[in-house]
Amino acid sequence: MTSKMKSRWADDEEDAAAEAARKREKEEKKRVKAEKQRKADEAAAQALKAQQQAFADSESTQIEQTELSNRPSKRRKLSPEREDGGEKDLGPGGGVKLLRFPAVGWSKCRSVEDYEKLNDIEEGAYGWVSRARDSATGQVVALKRLKMDNANDGIPVTGLREIQTLMDCEHMNIVRLREVVVGEDRSKIENIFLVLDFLEHDLKTLLEEMPEPFLTSEIKTLLLQLVSGVSYLHNNWILHRDLKTSNLLLNNRGVLKIADFGMARYFGDPPPKMTQLVVTLWYRAPELLLGTERYGTAVDMWSVGCIFGELLTKEPLLQGKNEVDELSKIFELCGIPTEESWPGFRRLPNARSLRLPKNPVSQGSVLRAKFPFLTSSGSELLISLLSLNPGKRPGAKEVLEHGFFREDPKPKNREMFPTFPSKAGQEKRRRRGTPNAPVRGKVGELGAVDFSGIFAGREDEERGGGFSLKLI
Repeated sequence: MTSKMKSRWADDEEDAAAEAARKREKEEKKRVKAEKQRKADEAAAQALKAQQQAFADSESTQIEQTELSNRPSKRRKLSPEREDGGEKDLGPGGGVKLLRFPAVGWSKCRSVEDYEKLNDIEEGAYGWVSRARDSATGQVVALKRLKMDNANDGIPVTGLREIQTLMDCEHMNIVRLREVVVGEDRSKIENIFLVLDFLEHDLKTLLEEMPEPFLTSEIKTLLLQLVSGVSYLHNNWILHRDLKTSNLLLNNRGVLKIADFGMARYFGDPPPKMTQLVVTLWYRAPELLLGTERYGTAVDMWSVGCIFGELLTKEPLLQGKNEVDELSKIFELCGIPTEESWPGFRRLPNARSLRLPKNPVSQGSVLRAKFPFLTSSGSELLISLLSLNPGKRPGAKEVLEHGFFREDPKPKNREMFPTFPSKAGQEKRRRRGTPNAPVRGKVGELGAVDFSGIFAGREDEERGGGFSLKLI
């Protein structure tokens, strides 16, 4: 004998009661929302009525004062006069034309045709840069054309951020935005150009062409100017997020300027969630490689440390082939992170898949061995900038006050800085193997990084030592 079994999906009394409670709660929320809207509408209507009444009272008072006043010479004429003293006819019916006030500071963007293109300089991740001459003034400028990957979506956010941050910045070590110009066809947005100060060199090209590295006094001069510009940005709540030698420009008067703000953005305290796919790979901080979504000024200071090392050796310090290789090179140079040296690093998204050796190499000895010619003060500054723990990296203001810049040899005066033939005034620059900045909307230069399996069994061993890093 079979009995009819009740379906386990059938609603029972508790389900019905819960559903009725949800309906009552939803209706109550609708009622409260409608009541709030009604009160807001009443308040707005009362405010408008009071404003209209105040305007009417003010107007009647003015009329009374005008009628009582016996000084017509101070009354404002609303209509121009004819030469014979009568009122000029302003149109059909002799109506009075409204007063027009010129808008101060508003104008159309100039055309790019006002600039004569001289030669291409280079192509970056977010635009093409050319050297051009202003036809009106004869000044030579840098003309940067924004890349429009999809013009139907409007101006890319990287372009908007670059324009906004450059307009807000005024510092001798930050490139100046002169104006924004457009192509002849103003109905389209494909051709938008930034007119920037032109500087003869970028540090990357100079380092590639120089037979020897900069002198220590010259490195101090360059580093002080770089950190001064970074300090200004951080004081104004701006992260550059792509500091590298190719984005540092230098003129023939020894002045360095930070350029290329395509990845810059404003931040706060505490910092908001932001993408970790920022900064060119060779200058990217370890916390970004490990997937952090909340970071601050320390990511820029790590890049400053990488630039410091590159100025010392003429070669990029950490030339990883991809994110995994970059992380292994960082650990080779800076040591293995531990809970004592970097509290909480294991909680970062990509750190959970790291298999690290039990006996890490000490950080200081590796860096000091790589730069034996640096003084103790210089080594201490470099080690602090390349600290794995972002909380231990010094801020820009601390770097400016560091004793390294007060010891001999002193920073060289900019007036005494050497000059070099300008590469920007010649043919287009050709980079030798330097990676580009991460492109918005793409995962990485060489694809997605999966620490959970595709690199299983990979080991990178330190040259001349027993260090090994395995990513599983």
